[in-house]
This record gives sequence, C-alpha cells and structure tokens, in this order.
Amino acid sequence: MEPCSRVRVAKCQMLATSLFVLLLGSAMAATAALSYFGPHFTVIGPVSADRTTYEALHHWAFSAGIALAALLTLGAMLSAAATVRGAGGLMAAAFLSFALVFCALVQAAFWRAHSPTQMEDAVLDAYDRAYERALRSASGSGRQELVAIQDTFLCCGKSSPLGLLGGLEADLCQGEEAARQDCLRGIQSFLRVHGNIVSTLIGLGLAFTVYAMLLSSFIWFTIRLGRYPVSQRARDHPPQEPRVYRCIREGSPSPRPSKADAPGGRLSPSRRSGQLLLLQDTHPPTHGSGEATVSTRM
Repeated sequence: MEPCSRVRVAKCQMLATSLFVLLLGSAMAATAALSYFGPHFTVIGPVSADRTTYEALHHWAFSAGIALAALLTLGAMLSAAATVRGAGGLMAAAFLSFALVFCALVQAAFWRAHSPTQMEDAVLDAYDRAYERALRSASGSGRQELVAIQDTFLCCGKSSPLGLLGGLEADLCQGEEAARQDCLRGIQSFLRVHGNIVSTLIGLGLAFTVYAMLLSSFIWFTIRLGRYPVSQRARDHPPQEPRVYRCIREGSPSPRPSKADAPGGRLSPSRRSGQLLLLQDTHPPTHGSGEATVSTRM
C-alpha cells in the first residue's frame, strides 16, 4: 500500500473512531447522570448508616463520569477537526485528551477489580438499617423510608433463613407487596446490572482510547513530515502556473512564434497578453538584399 493510501485509510479510521468515541462519551454522561439523579440511588442516601462516606462516594462517581465524558467528547471533536483540516496542533491536543482519559479509565478499572462490591455493600447496609428502624420504631417515619425503598426497587422485606417471619415482619409485606421478590436479591440484581454496564463502558473506553492514540500519533507524524495529502479537489484541480515556469521546470524550451504570427520579429500586440515576448534572432543582410537596398535609395 502506498503512503498516500495509508494516510487516507488512517483518516477514514480516525473519523469513524471519533464518532464512536463521541457516542461513548454520551453514554458515560448518561450513566453518570442516572447514577446521581436516579431514584434507586437517591432513595438510599437519607437512610445510609455512614451518610458522609456514601455521599462522598456518590459524588465522586458522578464527577468522574462527567469528567471522562467531557474529555472523550473534546478528544473526538479535536481529532475530527484535525483530520479534516490537517492541523498538527489540534491532533496533539486530541492525543493529550485521549491519554488523560486512558489514565483515568485505568484507575477506574483498577478500582472495579479491587473493590467490585463496595457500592453494593453500602446500599445493602443502608437497606438493613432502614429495615431494622422500621421494625423497632413506633413512629411512621422509619416505615415510610422503608416503603419508599421497596417501592423503588419493586421488592418487599427480607426472607428469613428459617423461612418463618415474625408478626412485625409479616405486617410489612401485605397484599400485592407480599408477591414481590426479596429486597436483598432485588437490590443485588439491580446493582450488578448497573455494575456490568459501567464495566462495559470502561472496557470500550480503554479500547477506543488506545486505538485513537495510535491513529492520532500516526497522523500527527505524517503532518510533521509533510506527507499529509491534500484534498481530492486540490489534487484534481491543481493551481495553474505560468507557462514559462512550467517550461523551465520540465526542461523543454518555450515554443517560438512563427513568422506568420510574429511579423517583423516581434509578437503582435494582440498576442502579447498571456504569452512570453520573444525576439527572433536578427541575421546580417545578404549581399542581394544590400544591393536592393542601395538601388531603392538611389
């Protein structure tokens, strides 16, 4: 494959990768917003045992997701603009954005591998606290919090290890609510689905950022080396050069005008525009022409 063909293929791949990175950034922003403003997570905050730690973790996850989405969107826009315009500075900025996203995603992947159930444990502890408060509290505030959690996750109560429930526990799930699934299983299933989505986004982000960094570095080097091809229109319609410059560059002499076109050794005034003025070589008059001239004078 010729170098120009390689660059064209790299340009097409860079544009396609920028589009996928832009979609990935939008998906990350939507996931972060759902994790922060979604009802499944906001209902847990007020009943969390360690509310300060849970809110800090919740806020950190939202900030990290929005920052990653912003960097991915910025890198996609910069890489697309640099690919179309052939700008080395924009391509270097896009490479830097992708590198920052890669480093952040590596940290997020390490956190997911090291503490995969940290968020799940925090939510389950919050539900256990709300459940115990509803059983022990004589007021209706504790029960209202528990009912709000159960209605959000579409679950009810906890199953007893012995299969028997006390009177107060049986009163919490009556009628249609008794047919719902166990809240511990319901919360675990929801959080695992959410965690799988986050892990998938992290894996796709790592793959796309690595590929985008390779493409952006290759295109940046082609721009720096001056091998970046011009547009198709410029190749099909190159700028016109003066005729004399083309003749000199090609090494062929410029055409000399004929006697019919240039009487008297000079080009006619109507032919001077757009062409090179040429003077024919003057030859000494022959003997016959000299006698004719003397006879004419006499």
